[in-house]
Amino acid sequence: MALRLIPYIVLNGTASEAISFYEGALGAEVLFKQTFGEMPENPEFPLPPEAKNRIGHATIRVGETELMFSDTFPGQPHQPGDQVTICISTDDKEQSHKIFNALQEGGQVLMPLQETFFSPAYGNVKDKFGITFQIYTNNHCME
Repeated sequence: MALRLIPYIVLNGTASEAISFYEGALGAEVLFKQTFGEMPENPEFPLPPEAKNRIGHATIRVGETELMFSDTFPGQPHQPGDQVTICISTDDKEQSHKIFNALQEGGQVLMPLQETFFSPAYGNVKDKFGITFQIYTNNHCME
């Protein structure tokens, strides 16, 4: 039996923008993307026009990892912030810097990317969508 953890990010109408952002910042590949408007219609629950272009479900691949996304349905409560934290682990210090710099655009650095006792390059950044990322570089690249 295989068991994987896939972070799921719920946004309030900006999931499509976030997916495009991560394609550029992380080299993500879109595996699946469907708007509420592309889903099968349910005559009992007509789709309001403002919901049609929101993401009903999407999956992207970043390296060997998948992230899932959706938008809230219009009128549904949404609490932006730290409900999802994602750790990006690499053994390439240069790649860590590249990813950290891309994610901080329009966001907020919570801890600058720096050498720590457990990593040659570790930092925390909250991106422009309110998602907090930990960038972790494995110790074996300290040589």
